[in-house]
Formats: sequence, structure tokens, C-alpha cells
Amino acid sequence: MQSPTLVIMAAGMGSRYGGLKQIDPVTDQGEIIIDFSLYDALMAGFENAVFIIKKEMEQDVRALMDNGAGKRVNIKYVFQDIEDVPAGFAVPEGREKPWGTGHAVLAAAGAVSGPFAVINSDDYYGPAAYQLMHDYLTGAADDDRLRYAMVAYRLVNTVTENGSVARGICRLGKGGDLEGIDERLKVMWRGDSIAYEDEGGEWVGMLPEQPVSMNFWGFTESFMGELRNGIAEFFENDVPANPMKSEYLLPRIVDKLLVGGRATVKVMESGDRWYGVTYKEDKAQVSAAMQSLKDSGIYPEKLWR
Repeated sequence: MQSPTLVIMAAGMGSRYGGLKQIDPVTDQGEIIIDFSLYDALMAGFENAVFIIKKEMEQDVRALMDNGAGKRVNIKYVFQDIEDVPAGFAVPEGREKPWGTGHAVLAAAGAVSGPFAVINSDDYYGPAAYQLMHDYLTGAADDDRLRYAMVAYRLVNTVTENGSVARGICRLGKGGDLEGIDERLKVMWRGDSIAYEDEGGEWVGMLPEQPVSMNFWGFTESFMGELRNGIAEFFENDVPANPMKSEYLLPRIVDKLLVGGRATVKVMESGDRWYGVTYKEDKAQVSAAMQSLKDSGIYPEKLWR
């Protein structure tokens, strides 16, 4: 059984945050959020990682990793390029937005062999998620269907106090497998409760314990083939309909496989709190949380010695 690889999506700029939040330190030791993710992954058994970045970020990201996590984790770098489109297609004039998470992961195809997990670089997931995913992937194998997985979080553990967020609400079947994901584009605290704004502008209350996707996926190597097979259709149908903003997104790709009965997704719930820096105001809370976790002994004062 091949050791699973951790694939890290780090090419996004973070428009609401206002800068390269992926490499913005959150501790006095100069550590960034991905340092904690790589530490947790290493402790869970992941030995190899692939960073998906923009080419212009390479020097800065390599410098950070070479002086830290790169001393203990085998790291490769691949590049998401807006010009990387299927043969026969072209980038629409004026398009600047990247092509989405599915396009990003496909950029890592040549650097991944065997099962792999996918995470966002600017999300703190907690140690439990990596252990759950590593344990699943080390025994994962496709049979009559593609056998994938995801780590879900309780909604209440994922909502910032500094503005609205987009969240994927998981619908689960009787056995606990994923049936689908309902996208809620504007989720936020409203007083003491959480709600989302529907298409009519009305606020709808949400259950705080319901499971949500935070883009922590686990795939067998077969998923790269699915991404390749689907991207031409995306450029043929979706891009002409919305040339400036259409995206090839992981949840939608997975949902299509579920609807077609071709895949299952095992949902594993983590009770850890998620942290992220969607907004600049989130950074102080994340920094305080990381220091508290160090003080409690979950992490050493300096992650990489």
C-alpha cells in the first residue's frame, strides 16, 4: 500500500483578506497556518506533500518551507496557471480569476502517486482530521465504485465573528456516507444563532451541529482521471455561460460522481475547531488560538527545530 500524499491548495490570493494570507505568520516564531497542518499531517503519518502555488509565489514559499517543515516532510511544488486549459480551448479575454479547486488539484497529477488528501493552505483543521484521513487512505481501494472520503466539521466550529463565509452543508445518507453538499454562500452569526441568506434575501436559521465541508478531501488515485475526463466538458459548457467567473470546483465534481452512482464518500467528523483567516480581523483570533494550543502542550513552542 502506497503512503498517502498531502496535496495543499495554496494558489489563491484571498481577496477578502487582502493579500497573501497563505504566507502571513500567525505566531511569534514566524509560523504560518500551513506549518501546523504539516506538523499534524506528519504526526499522523503523512511523509509527502505537494504544494499547488502560483509560479510567482515559489521563491517565498520555498524559503519558508526549506527553513521549517521541509526539513522533515518531502515537499514538491506544482503550479496552477490560468493558461493551462485543455487542447482546443482558450482563456476568455479579460479572464483573471483562477479556474477553481478542481483545476488546481489536476495541476498536481504528475506529482501524486497513490491515494492523496486535499486541503486548503489557509485553514487550520486540527490533529484529528489528519489521523482520520491517514487511517482511511492507507486502506482505501476502489472496487465496483470509487471510494473517497472527507472530513466534516460542526458548523458552529467554522463560522468567524468578523463577517460572512461560504459553507458546504453536508447531506448524509443512512450509513453516514455523503449524499450531497448544499452550498450556502452567505453564512454568518446573527446574534446568538447562525443563519444563511437565501436567494430571496431572507435569513434562514441553521443547526449549529450540522456537518459542513471545509475542503478536506481524501481520494484514491482514480480521482485524477475523473478530473481529466471532466475538465473539457467544463470548458465546453460552463465557461461560455460565465466566462469571467465559472470555476471547476471539487464539491461539484464529487457531487456529479455521487449522483451518477459511481462513487461513495465516507464522511468522518472532527470535533476540533476550525480556524482560518478569511478576513484580516481573523488573524488575532487565530494567533491567540495557536498560542493557546502550544501552551496546552498540543504543539511544541517551536514546531520545526
